[in-house]
Parts: sequence; C-alpha cells; structure tokens
Amino acid sequence: MMKQPNWLLHRAYLTPDRVALIYQDKEWTFRDLANDVDQLANRLTRASFKKGDTVAILMNNHPHMVMLVHACFLLGFKIVLLNNKLTKAERRFQLKDAKVMALLTEPAYENEHHGDLPVYTIETLPDADHDMEKKVLHDIDLNETATIMYTSGTTGRPKGVEQTFGNHFHSAVSSALNLGIREDDRWLIALPLFHISGLSAIFKSVIYGMTVVLHQKFDVNEVKNAIEQHRVTMLSVVQTMLSRLLSELEECPSSLRCLLLGGGPAPYAMLQESKEKGFPVFQSYGMTETCSQIVTLAPEFSVEKLGSAGKPLFGCELKIQDEDRPCRPFEHGEIMVKGANVMKGYLYRQEATAAAFEQGWLKTGDIGYVDEDGFLFVLDRRSDLIISGGENIYPAEIEAVLLTHPNVKEAGVTGMYDKKWGEVPAAFLVTDEQIPENELYALCQSQLAKYKWPAAFHFVDELPRNASNKLQRHRLKSKGFLDDSN
Repeated sequence: MMKQPNWLLHRAYLTPDRVALIYQDKEWTFRDLANDVDQLANRLTRASFKKGDTVAILMNNHPHMVMLVHACFLLGFKIVLLNNKLTKAERRFQLKDAKVMALLTEPAYENEHHGDLPVYTIETLPDADHDMEKKVLHDIDLNETATIMYTSGTTGRPKGVEQTFGNHFHSAVSSALNLGIREDDRWLIALPLFHISGLSAIFKSVIYGMTVVLHQKFDVNEVKNAIEQHRVTMLSVVQTMLSRLLSELEECPSSLRCLLLGGGPAPYAMLQESKEKGFPVFQSYGMTETCSQIVTLAPEFSVEKLGSAGKPLFGCELKIQDEDRPCRPFEHGEIMVKGANVMKGYLYRQEATAAAFEQGWLKTGDIGYVDEDGFLFVLDRRSDLIISGGENIYPAEIEAVLLTHPNVKEAGVTGMYDKKWGEVPAAFLVTDEQIPENELYALCQSQLAKYKWPAAFHFVDELPRNASNKLQRHRLKSKGFLDDSN
C-alpha cells in the first residue's frame, strides 16, 4: 500500500504563506485554505457522512467547490464530479449508477434532485461543532479511487472513470517534468472544475505549491485583465478559448509562458497564428481516462512539429497498433497508451474495463500515427466523437433520443465544422413523414444537454451503411451525401 501525506495539509505545513487561490478580489494562502477546509470537514462530519462514502459535487467554478473537494479527501469520501450542463435525467442516471449517498451543490441546483437523495449546499450544511471529533485522514492511499468522472461510451451509455490519487499525482508530476515548475508560476483556470483539465490544476496547486487563479467561466476580457493583473504564467485552454484570445490580442502577454491546449487538435492555421503572435501553445492529447494530458508537445519542437500532439510525458508510453500488429511510422492505427496516470477502470463495469485494456495498455479508440521521430499526430478522436467547445459528444447518445420519436425510423449523427465551436452535431434522419424541426428540438431539450442538440437536421432516404449494416458516420460528412439530402 503506497501512502502519502494529505496533499493540502502537507502543503500548508511546507509553505503556509504562499498564495494558494485567487478568485475575483479575494486571496487564500495555503494556511487559509487548510483552515477553511478543516471547518468544512467538520460540517460534513455533522451531516453524518462517513469514510468510504461516495458523494457527488454539482457546482460552478467557485472557491467552495475547491474546498469541498479537499474536505471530501480529508474525510475519505470518493467524489463524483457532475457536469452542470447535463439535464436532470442525465445527472440522475450518474447519481444512481455511482451509488451516490448525497449531493453537495449550490442553491441554483438545490431543488433539482430533492427526493432523489440527500442534498446539501454550503448554506444548509450543519454548523461546525468543534467539540465533535472528526476522523481526518492525514495520509492518502495512492491506489484508492479519489474522483469519478462520467464519459459517454460509444453505445451512448455513460461510464464512470475511476481516477485514483496515484493517477492524479503522477499526472501532475509528469506534467511538471515537461513544462517545468517556476517559483512565480500562476495557473489560470476558466475551464470547468468538473472536467479533468480544470480539476487537475487544483491538484497541481497543492502538489507544486502553486497559485491557481480561478474564474467561474471564460470571458476573454476578464481573462486578459487577470493575466496582466496577477502575472499569470500558465493557462489551460480549448480551441474556442484560444481562438477568442487570438482575436482580442495582437501579442502574447509578457508573463505567459504556456497555453496548454486540450480538447482535440487545433487547425494548423490557428497554431500558425499563435506562433506569429508569440503565444506559447502546447498542443496536448489526453482524456478523462488518462487524468488529463498524456502526450504533449515540448516547446522546443513547436515550430518543427507544428500540428503534432508531441511525445508521451515522462514515465508514460505510447504505441500505434492495427489489430494485433504494431504500426510503422506514418502508418495509421489505434493509439494505445500506458502510464501511472491511466485510470483504475470503469466504475462497476468489469467487462468494459477488461475490454479497454490489452496487456496493460489502454486502447483509446482514437486513430493516429507517429512520424519517424516518434511524434504523435492525432487523426480522429474515437472516430465518431464530436468535440464541441471542449465538450465531448457521442453521436449514439443523440441518435438514441431521436429514435424515440414515433416517425423517426433511422438516425445518424456526425460532427460538422463550426467556426465558433470547432464542431457541432448534425443529424441525418430517415422518417416516414416530414417532422417539424421544433418538435425534434423539443425532444432533444427534454433529454439532452443544450450543447448536444443538433445544429441541423437533414432528412434523407437512407443512411450510409457497410456490408454488416453498421452505420458509417464518417460518410455522413461527405459533400455528395449532403447534396442528396433535403
């Protein structure tokens, strides 16, 4: 059993007066943060939670969310991070599937799940009782599950990814060995904390002893001002955020040394513009199952290998495989990865976990190749996956909803290029009679988060299928097929 001191407590002991968190006009040192978290842990204990419980957090980016994560770790709870863009039905499935004991949320969502399970907000948790003994875990077991994030499977049924403390720790260390750590580093997070790219910075903060500048959401002017005001050095972005920054700024702010770009490959022209304006963009490749990035382009190769996701982080491995055969350079195949940051498995899904691994290698389902120097080029993320503004969308999930309409006989969904979001879903339907679009939107609205709604509906006579009658979604993108639709 591999143990470490609790990250926040250890960091508060090592560097108590360093700034841990900045939110709007307020700052917390690591000592301040540890004190507030201790108080919160006391209140959670009074709410009758116990070690080993699974709790869910449904919140917008806020210091309270950071504190709740740390307080849950202090008490030995596993945390399910809920995406606040999902519908109530989608969240309810995850709460039930993960066997969640209680929901920690904020007033805006408080009434949505009353009756499903106990619901608490910061305002409704019991007051602290300092005479009451709380069992704080001063050590963490690196093999224990820390967090659970749901990712949609290609069948449309979401699966909970079990991320251990060890996964998060090794992710932070591997990233530091690539990007380096400086005494003046400050990492700005405007990505949601319920996504791994946002949450991972919270763990980097306590492991590195680094300040996080937290924003509730991405506003290009607020981010621009915060970079200048707080001398931000690191910024996590997805394609849409980078695009807005490039449109607003003629040159990179002087303090910024890294824009870590995730959420799918960026267009070559955008990377070229970043280079011309002096933006140090580090393109990366990773997923929920790898606790954020597992492949990142080191800065010295940013010109020579523009468009590549880079090489595996230190301690991680990568190979390209076609069926059982390893691929040669430039040969396309499935991206396989291995490393201490790769997930424990899918929660309560033994078969899915077994199917995801092959002799210790995670089968990503993504297609790519490596060049003669071993640099990864990602061609397609889980071939059918749509990445819209950094959000993962699985066509099968949307298709399943559309097929519940009595007049829809067949449904196919694929991603179409969109200037603002990178990609948006487009639906192709075989129907027995014309269906008004507002009817289809009403159906999607009742079952799906807004970012999953198709941007367009095309009515067609048939969908492209192979000899096994399997839907060929990639053919839905073809110009000829679109011309045949009405």
